Amino acid sequence: MSLVRLFLIFLLCFFIAPAAAHAHVGTKDVFETVTAGPYKLYVTVRMPTVIPGVAIVEARSSGAPISGIHITPLPITGEAAKHPPTSDPMIRSTDDPAFFTGSLWMMASGSWQVRFEIAGGAGEQVASVPVPAVALSTLKMQRGLGTTLAVLAFFLVISMAGIVAAAVREARLEPGLAPSPDRRRRAILATAGSLVFMGILVWLGGVWWNAEAASYATDVYRPLKVTPSLAGNVLTLEVQAFHPDKDSRGRSNNDFLPDHGHLMHLYAIRQPGMDAVYHLHPSLAGPGEFRITLPAMPAGDYTLYGDVVHATGFPETLVSTITVPGNMAGGSLGADDAAAYPQPLGAGQLGDSYKLPDGYVMVWDRPSRLTANTAYSFRFHLLDSSGKPASDMQLYMGMTGHAAFVKTDGTVFAHTHPEGSAAMAALMLANGEHEGMSMDMPMEMGEHNEPISNTVEFPYGFPSAGRYRIFVQMKHGATIETGAFDAVVE
Repeated sequence: MSLVRLFLIFLLCFFIAPAAAHAHVGTKDVFETVTAGPYKLYVTVRMPTVIPGVAIVEARSSGAPISGIHITPLPITGEAAKHPPTSDPMIRSTDDPAFFTGSLWMMASGSWQVRFEIAGGAGEQVASVPVPAVALSTLKMQRGLGTTLAVLAFFLVISMAGIVAAAVREARLEPGLAPSPDRRRRAILATAGSLVFMGILVWLGGVWWNAEAASYATDVYRPLKVTPSLAGNVLTLEVQAFHPDKDSRGRSNNDFLPDHGHLMHLYAIRQPGMDAVYHLHPSLAGPGEFRITLPAMPAGDYTLYGDVVHATGFPETLVSTITVPGNMAGGSLGADDAAAYPQPLGAGQLGDSYKLPDGYVMVWDRPSRLTANTAYSFRFHLLDSSGKPASDMQLYMGMTGHAAFVKTDGTVFAHTHPEGSAAMAALMLANGEHEGMSMDMPMEMGEHNEPISNTVEFPYGFPSAGRYRIFVQMKHGATIETGAFDAVVE
């Protein structure tokens, strides 16, 4: 890549702004809890909205004392993943010794990881957090900046023409002599010629700029297109692939990895009231074709959010809509499926306690104030019908819980886990646990012999102000509970 082209790409970065995001709709930042031996980090990676761009990394430590952290960006897969660049040290806060900050250049689009090299009295440990790096959209140049640049360009063109005229008219004259009429005529012709020449250069520069901007725009993230169809109570989702030559990530519609044992996690939320929500798991019926027999569902319009993870570790949320007719005969929920029917939006805000159909209660330790772009650890508890901590807790798809943070206007959707917002399949790839992984194998979650807590925490930060509805799934016995909570974010 030439220096001029690289400079242009960096300049274009100033005219990029976020749109619909990749792994989670409307959310570009990554929140993750990292456990590396005796060390524990609560990590926030604030991804750039342009590529190349700078990612801001924040980490709060707990567990064994940490003397220092170094961070490195590198792809999750491919040859470059085997040759990491020199790491950068994170800076420890002088006010809070447990808080570290750092920054990294993300130079290319695709599925990346931030590698943490942690040092302390308990030795050295390494862990990685997967991050999707994509440019999200382009904007036109701001009017004020464009006007300023145009005035400066005009001044430079006129100044250059004046220099040419003075050089032709007076450069060879002895001091004190006046230019002859012939020299004046040649100066006028040279001025006109220089203006024409520079006008052509400016025009060619504009053509070059537009061509480079169009080339850069082709790498702006576009989600895979999904076309839903409903035949009776059978839902089919047709996913269209991007051609590798037209998309730097080469996203296929047949390269999905299992995440918590399923190739797709599908949330169906009835609109506009958000008063019916389903967490479903379609199966892959063919290349790019997911299919599921829907359970009995109230009639209405539903927004579908389907989370998938590609073989590269790149996660996506595929968004579509369906209309469920009133006469649809539904089946039963699958073993890992869940459903809830909270009161509709506008009927009063859901509070800190949500009563479940079997008498159990889910409780949220709501922060006193919620602000956008702030990292939180959201804590929920499941109580039995007598108000005591539920004692028959079970893992739900290998986790103590799942949560979906959904903005009521549909601009934000994030499916998260107790470890964080990154997909488990991407985490396994980033941390070298990918040997033998394929889309045909279930993802093993390991054995858990210890009693499972009735409390679950989710690292997350709201990307924008507004009203959100949070859906939380926890399991006790053979019952999957779904609690619903409303949040107003400043």
